[in-house]
Amino acid sequence: MVEHIYVQWYISIMNILPEEFLKLLSDPTRFRCLMLLLQEGRLCVCELTHALDDIQPKISRHLASLRDAQIVIDQRAGQWIYYQINPDLPDWAKQILRYTLKGTAGRKPYSHDLKKLNTMPRRPGNKMCA
Repeated sequence: MVEHIYVQWYISIMNILPEEFLKLLSDPTRFRCLMLLLQEGRLCVCELTHALDDIQPKISRHLASLRDAQIVIDQRAGQWIYYQINPDLPDWAKQILRYTLKGTAGRKPYSHDLKKLNTMPRRPGNKMCA
């Protein structure tokens, strides 16, 4: 219990521990969400759901884990919640994400996720999510 409180304290001051950061990235769904967020900047939950071809509760649960760790931040716009990479992440964490994005470029499932996202009908903006 004390260790968990200690980890939460580190995360809360944006001095996230490398092992906690990497542990969060080790889940394929969270990782794929992060790769899309890095490429697109800001995405609605419905866009991530469409791109990963997964159910909304699962995507939202993973995004909540990333938000709780302050790896992503969210912003409500009407009924939609948009996520983006936290600009206040430590430099070492940003570098890991950038290098990893380069390493995944053109590889499946990451290239498929981006392609599917880009073919999503009625993407958010002026229109409703699909």
